[in-house]
Amino acid sequence: MDISVVIPLFNEEESLKELYDWIASMMQSNRFLYEIIFIDDGSTDASWKVIEEISQKTSNVKGIRFQKNFGKSQALHAGFQIAVGNVVITMDADLQDSPDEIPELYKLITEGNFDLVSGWKKKRYDNIIAKNIPSKLFNWAARKTSGLDLHDFNCGLKAYKNIVVKTVKVRGEMHRYIPVLAKNKGFLNIGEKIVQHQARKYGETKFGMSRFINGFLDLITISFLSKFGKRPMHFFGLWGTLMFIFGFFSAGYLGVSKLYKISQGMKAILVTDNPWFYISMVSMILGTQLFLAGFIGELILKTKEVGNYYTIKEKLNY
Repeated sequence: MDISVVIPLFNEEESLKELYDWIASMMQSNRFLYEIIFIDDGSTDASWKVIEEISQKTSNVKGIRFQKNFGKSQALHAGFQIAVGNVVITMDADLQDSPDEIPELYKLITEGNFDLVSGWKKKRYDNIIAKNIPSKLFNWAARKTSGLDLHDFNCGLKAYKNIVVKTVKVRGEMHRYIPVLAKNKGFLNIGEKIVQHQARKYGETKFGMSRFINGFLDLITISFLSKFGKRPMHFFGLWGTLMFIFGFFSAGYLGVSKLYKISQGMKAILVTDNPWFYISMVSMILGTQLFLAGFIGELILKTKEVGNYYTIKEKLNY
């Protein structure tokens, strides 16, 4: 199969039929062998009913329905698990991503030999203050942190080699950072293509301040995990050891200093009256805790079992 189109969605009943017709028309005109995978992330409207109606007309459409809203990352993960196309395309269901971009994205993967191509909505039709400015700040921080020269990490329209989506594990809210996750797994040939952005036709945007803040927190998390996720002792053990050594020698200095003053007949205050005594004790305690945190982290990595963080309610065309 040439292409798998993975579409996560939440309450998009109005746009699904139009989106399917658009994708199907484009695929047929380019003679692609394709499948469309809709992942209903716990929608409360009639989205799943629309998907059922479409799937009854063609076996090219598959559907996954979550028990409740688990988030976009989990929806993408479920879609990636079953995608069989040589090239996997992800896009949003709100008609803001144009299916007409798919042939060029497919060509970049198959002929340009890119592992991943991310869309860049250079000209956007979103609210400038509520979405565009926060998005620019977010992308700037992501570029500086990840080392990837991409302008639109959050663009839902992306193309991947199948092996990339089978290798990368998307959790939490990490869907924004799939290019970073792919880079950390050794897929270094990552490109970018300017794509057309459509104004939202139905419904309201689900982007809010909480998602903006979560994006920055996830960026910090993924930056840390990419460096120390496999060997937490390298971080916690190092800083724990340094803090313990600092506290130990500080306490030792206080003790030696008092003994010296006593031997010379000089007046010496109680060690416990010196604030440095408490700084030393706190430093040694924190150092010990950090070291133990690194040790426990290593044990967890050795024994952990990674499972799915979502529950599927129904499937179609399996």
